[in-house]
Amino acid sequence: MIERYTLPEMGAVWNQKNRFQKMLDVEIYACEAMVYLGLIPREAFLEIKEKAGFELERIAEIEEITRHDVIAFLTAVGEKVGDASKYIHMGMTSSDVLDTGLSAQMKEAAELLIARLRKLREVLAEKSRKYKYTLEVGRTHGIHAEPVTFGLKMALWTMEVDRCIERMIRAKEVISVGKISGAVGTFANIDPRVEEHVCRQMGLKPALVSTQIVQRDRHGEFVTTLALIGSSLEKFATEIRNLQRTDILEVEEAFAKGQKGSSAMPHKRNPITAERIAGLSRVLRGNALAAMENISLWHERDLTHSSVERVIIPDSCILLDYMLHLFINLMENLNVYPENMRANMDKTLGLVFSQRVMLALVDKGILRETAYEWVQRNALHAWQTKTDFEYIVLQDKDIMTYLTKEELDRLFDYEYHTKQIDYIFERAGLSE
Repeated sequence: MIERYTLPEMGAVWNQKNRFQKMLDVEIYACEAMVYLGLIPREAFLEIKEKAGFELERIAEIEEITRHDVIAFLTAVGEKVGDASKYIHMGMTSSDVLDTGLSAQMKEAAELLIARLRKLREVLAEKSRKYKYTLEVGRTHGIHAEPVTFGLKMALWTMEVDRCIERMIRAKEVISVGKISGAVGTFANIDPRVEEHVCRQMGLKPALVSTQIVQRDRHGEFVTTLALIGSSLEKFATEIRNLQRTDILEVEEAFAKGQKGSSAMPHKRNPITAERIAGLSRVLRGNALAAMENISLWHERDLTHSSVERVIIPDSCILLDYMLHLFINLMENLNVYPENMRANMDKTLGLVFSQRVMLALVDKGILRETAYEWVQRNALHAWQTKTDFEYIVLQDKDIMTYLTKEELDRLFDYEYHTKQIDYIFERAGLSE
């Protein structure tokens, strides 16, 4: 069953309600710290905590006049709180609230993406074990090389997803910082203990040094991490697309009842999900470039990063969440055709065993260059004449001077290429 993607979790992280709620949390925790420090009356804080709230419509109305979202937000909150609102935002600048709130949102988004990645890892690991010994031809430069197994390909992807998870955890840590240090980061008008309290309550760490903002190399690393993960998904999707080609058809995306592949050709079953993932990864990489452009700002801060981030950060998080959803469903429902894998492997008439024949000759004392020449001429002749490679080799007097027919037969054994699969899986922690 292919599930449709909805945005209940990731969408909730990036909607305006959550954004302003995070900002309100920052303001309330700051007031709470100031009570502990004896800077504002406890009664005023309790009134703020009880009454503080906002309505998105009212913030939008005020912003139409002020052209400043934080002032509009503070004004809307102040209307609900009343006289005690004079203690809100004391000694703070807009970016104290915006950046700390944004970090909290990014941390939430990262946790959702990590959960998605762990689910994908689970699906791939299961596929790797299921097809552990399912032989298919390996391809280098797009040309048949030596046999691998489809399970080994899935194990390779599983390990890459492990690295994606590690990167995402690291990116979450990098962005999980806040700052309540004032207009240029000097704490001139606010006690550093306010920052410590706010960050602790928000699940963040204080930025050790800041200007008016949290430094954007952190955001650059975060968005670049999303792009790296998207690039891994593109790599996987590109392999699916290639293996679904009509002339290969070793795997195939599930095709739902009533689904159409082409408006012109009714027979078509296209890898549209894999193609969508491959295409969308380009958007993530473009956003990563924009995030890196945001790192260099004038002096203690300018505003060039803000408008960019309001697009690229929510969009990148939502986009990667969507891509992971798509790829998890693709892999859960993937059609795998072992019989086609074997048929494709046989298309080269045994040429996949050329290295075994060469190494066997080397073991018999033949110079490697000579053995290579003998095997290559037979391989080319087999391919040109579409004749079984082993049969051709049997007719070669140079080679058969050193090998018996029984020895040659043993060289043409597919199981030889799976003898270390258990070792690889054990090393990767994928053994059952």
